Amino acid sequence: ALNKKAFPYLCITQYIAVPTGLQNADPCTARGCKWKRNRNGLVYVPYVIANQYSPDEIQVIKRGLQSFTEVSCIRFVPHEGQRHFLHIQSDSGCYSYLGRQGGGQVVSLQRPGCVHHYIVQHELLHALGFHHEQNRSDRDKHIKILFENIIPQQEHNFMKRKTNNLATPYDYNSVMHYSRYAFSRNNEPTMVPIPDSNAVIGEARNMSPNDILRINRLLKCCQAV
Repeated sequence: ALNKKAFPYLCITQYIAVPTGLQNADPCTARGCKWKRNRNGLVYVPYVIANQYSPDEIQVIKRGLQSFTEVSCIRFVPHEGQRHFLHIQSDSGCYSYLGRQGGGQVVSLQRPGCVHHYIVQHELLHALGFHHEQNRSDRDKHIKILFENIIPQQEHNFMKRKTNNLATPYDYNSVMHYSRYAFSRNNEPTMVPIPDSNAVIGEARNMSPNDILRINRLLKCCQAV
C-alpha cells in the first residue's frame, strides 16, 4: 500500500462524495473500466513495450511508468501472461484508450515526438481512466473554449464530459491540461482561462499534486485493504 509517512499530503483528506453533475475520471470507472486493487492494496497494471524504441527511449518510458510507483499504489509490471495489459507501441500519434478496456490495449507513443516524460504520464493517466482537464464537467467556470479557432474534426478534444472530479479543484497545472493553442487552425488561442486570461495553462512537465491525489482517490490507495 501507499507509504503514508512518505507521502502524507496525499492521504490527509478522505474521499468526499460530490453531488451528481459535479462529479476528471470517466464514469466508466464505476462500471468496470477501473484497474482492480490487489489484496495487498496495490494496483498491478501489466505492460509490454514494443521493440520499436531505442534504449534511450525505453528508459524514458520506464521512468514514466516508475513515476507512478513513487506516489501511488499503482505498480506497472512487465506482462507475464495476464489477461489485461497495456501494449505500449509507436503507432500514429500519442493516444490511449480510457480506463481498462480488456485484453491487450494500445498506448501509442509515436517516436520520437511522443516519447517524453510528461506525455508518457499523460497517456498512462488516460489508461487509468482520466480525461483531459479541459473536458471536466466544471470547466466552464475556469476556461472558455474558442471553437472557431479549432482545427475541423478536432472539436472532440474540447467537449465537456460528465466526469467524476474526485472532489479536487480544476487544475491549470495538471499534466492532463492542453495548452492555450492546442489544435489551433489559425495561430489563435483555442482556450482562454477565466477570470484571469493571463493564467498559465497546459505547460506541465510532470504530474501535479492534484493529478496524484486523483489517482489515489480513484484507486483508494489510502484506504485499508
